[in-house]
Amino acid sequence: MLTIRKGTDRGVTRYGGWLDSRHTFSFGEYQDPKHHQFRALRVINDDRVAPGGGFPTHPHRDMEILTCVLSGALEHADSMGNGEVIRANEWQAMTAGTGLTHSEFNPSDEEPVHLLQIWLLPDRRGLKPEYQQKVFTDADKSGKWALVASPDGANGSLTIHQNARVYQTKLRGEGVRHELSTGRAAFVHVATGTATVNGAELVAGDAVAIENERDVAVTGNGEVILFDLS
Repeated sequence: MLTIRKGTDRGVTRYGGWLDSRHTFSFGEYQDPKHHQFRALRVINDDRVAPGGGFPTHPHRDMEILTCVLSGALEHADSMGNGEVIRANEWQAMTAGTGLTHSEFNPSDEEPVHLLQIWLLPDRRGLKPEYQQKVFTDADKSGKWALVASPDGANGSLTIHQNARVYQTKLRGEGVRHELSTGRAAFVHVATGTATVNGAELVAGDAVAIENERDVAVTGNGEVILFDLS
């Protein structure tokens, strides 16, 4: 069964002239009981931050937070002492656990940054806060699925505290396939370009929840993210 979530139907936040955000699930002032979460996947925010703009220091706790920079760069600082710049093709993972604070800014004077911020519910509360960051090159994901996050850090992926696996592919007309184990579901988000997912034609910002299917078949031109969820 496929349930399509059109990008044009997502929640919208525009703030201060520097933020243009789209919310796949309920977030902040946008609350939609029909689109609150999908299994352990709680947030996909599709953010565009203008040059010099950003999120001042704010807290998080008991959440697995993934950030994927699609273009531009994002400067991060947190209460764990990390101060990094995340660039295109990089992913960041934070376990908020017992609590942390962080800030995120676009360090460029000229170029906007386009990013996805993703929240997954953790498998337990009160974890020790953690930070990870890794590059996934075009070679890693071109025409194939790159495993970017998993509960066991398989294949050099970022480690998350949830029975979920997160994949990314970059397609140029070819196709990829992902098999789903019994009882598991997929949520597929088209980050850039266009894609056909199990026969459904999607564009950037669109997503589809897939349940009671044996596999996921994707063709297209662009970047696609797949969540394999228990």
